[in-house]
Amino acid sequence: MRQLTSLDAQFLALENSRQTGHVGSLAMLDASTAPGGEFGLDQVTGLLSERAALLPPLRWRLAEVPLGLDHPYWVEEEEIDLGYHVRELALASPGTDAQLAEQVARIISRPLDRARPLWELYVIEGHESGYVSVLTKIHHAVIDGLSGAEIMALLLDLSPEGREVPPAPEERADASPSSLRMLGLGMLGLPRYPVRMLRALPKALPNLEDTPFGIFPGASVLSRVAGTVFRGDVERPELTAPKTLFSGRITPHRRFVFGQLSLDDFKAAKNAHGATVNDVVVSVCAGAVRRWLIEHDDLPDVPLVAQVPVSVRTGEQFGTYGNRILLMAAPLFTDIADPVARLQATHEALSDMKERHRALPAELLQDANNFIPPAVFARAARLTFGFSTSRPGRPTWNLVISNVPGPQFPLYMAGARLQANYPVSVITDGMGLNITVMSYMGHMDFGIVADREQMPDLEVLMEYLREELSSLEP
Repeated sequence: MRQLTSLDAQFLALENSRQTGHVGSLAMLDASTAPGGEFGLDQVTGLLSERAALLPPLRWRLAEVPLGLDHPYWVEEEEIDLGYHVRELALASPGTDAQLAEQVARIISRPLDRARPLWELYVIEGHESGYVSVLTKIHHAVIDGLSGAEIMALLLDLSPEGREVPPAPEERADASPSSLRMLGLGMLGLPRYPVRMLRALPKALPNLEDTPFGIFPGASVLSRVAGTVFRGDVERPELTAPKTLFSGRITPHRRFVFGQLSLDDFKAAKNAHGATVNDVVVSVCAGAVRRWLIEHDDLPDVPLVAQVPVSVRTGEQFGTYGNRILLMAAPLFTDIADPVARLQATHEALSDMKERHRALPAELLQDANNFIPPAVFARAARLTFGFSTSRPGRPTWNLVISNVPGPQFPLYMAGARLQANYPVSVITDGMGLNITVMSYMGHMDFGIVADREQMPDLEVLMEYLREELSSLEP
């Protein structure tokens, strides 16, 4: 068994009847390149069965500690019940993007069953392109962006012929632990809590504003005083997220939109204006969101605040799965009308964010979580999200923007060529919009998730993104 870190456990704690903590991707695959031109449920199931031993997270089942005395554990099962986890469905004719997006939205709205390993995979046929869609859905407590890419790397190949699969490691299935054993583990963990808290103080307190707990009254003052004591400086950016239509309590229902833009167009814009591809991505997102806010008479006169996940996973930590991230804050200049001026401001702000990232301890989020006893951890996490939507509380962030660089060479799943891979991510109370993009084979694959009630017309964002990118053409 392996215990979840406090950061892994946070993604479990945020779940309630309206919020879910799973992420995933919508892959579009060309069956014509597969052996015999066949690709579907049987081929995907066969691939997973062949490589299951190399994918231990797909066998991890959650084991809770009684009374919440300590963070949960992963128990590794001997076999994967592929009949349960892998499912298929077909779109009704004509199988449009809108129909596919609606199916994805319904699937991601449903929570995962905590009595089983926390993942599902859907093979979706009937799209008008002729491509077969594969939707993955796995809990964020299991993976972050980079460890999710590790799992996909074990399922994707560099050629239609596939590859020789290395021998499976020796099975290490865990015996199902009894409640008494889990209680004993919880009791043994109790003395470790104050030790973890004391170790976290020097690093976490000075940077409290860069964690979700920075939202509470007094956190700013405490952070700055601790910065003077432990670090000797008090300089940090002043970012206050305004309220918007997607800053309230979310419902259990989602909208999903996906689409592609040209990577060359992003590169041309960054070369013309002395920026980076990521600067252009964030600035174009700001322009698209600005237009949506104007359309709904909800544009604040100050910048929004974007949450930008940043990986802190080292080379030695590959293959360990779980979460190794920081959640950085960056201004999103929706208050600037001119696209070029907005890009310049974005470039400067993201450069400052990179400098701030270098100064932050890699384990900041985990250290901050160590201040909270495990027995009240879930309640404290929910209180944090609830406070961000209450008055006079304000959200820590308004939305998520994440740009994930991907391979620029073709990949194959069971012989079917990967044509696109659209990310599907998480929204929470106070942050009802998530824009994640992954580059692949010369294009940028956007996956946008929002609350169904807060942004019922989410599909317009893809068109806004296209138009905002064209406004930066040299």
